[in-house]
Amino acid sequence: MNLFPPKRLSCGIVIFSDRRELLLCHVTGHDHWDLPKGGARAGESPRRAALRETQEETGLRLPAERLLDLGRFDFGPKKDLHLFATRLPRFDVATLRCESHFTALCGTRRLPEMDGYGWFGFDHVPSLCPPKLSALLTGRLDLAGLHDTLGSQPGLARAA
Repeated sequence: MNLFPPKRLSCGIVIFSDRRELLLCHVTGHDHWDLPKGGARAGESPRRAALRETQEETGLRLPAERLLDLGRFDFGPKKDLHLFATRLPRFDVATLRCESHFTALCGTRRLPEMDGYGWFGFDHVPSLCPPKLSALLTGRLDLAGLHDTLGSQPGLARAA
């Protein structure tokens, strides 16, 4: 008998530019930046959830076959994080739009989950991202190595 409820699963994509940068999204109403990610729906695969969340939070439609599966990570007592990675040619982030919204605390306005986007060098992650995400990205993942791996695999190097 399991006394603890199952962990929630959040799925997302680490998007690299060809200039050794990460695409980060500014979280509306907060002072931090995040990866495009969010909760998987019942019966939804981690890959499908990561693609859906990325599309909802950025407008990017990425092909599933261009994602490198980084695996599932313990992200705390109540949540796991399943990440994928891809590398894209650097583009103007002004073209991105968040399609998912929430109702503001006052209850009268709907706001986008993400209100800004930027390309950031790997060394900026600790000052921009929440501590748990920063520790995962800079401590448990080798961002420079992943960037190079994605660049050396033509099927993973670019999205259409």
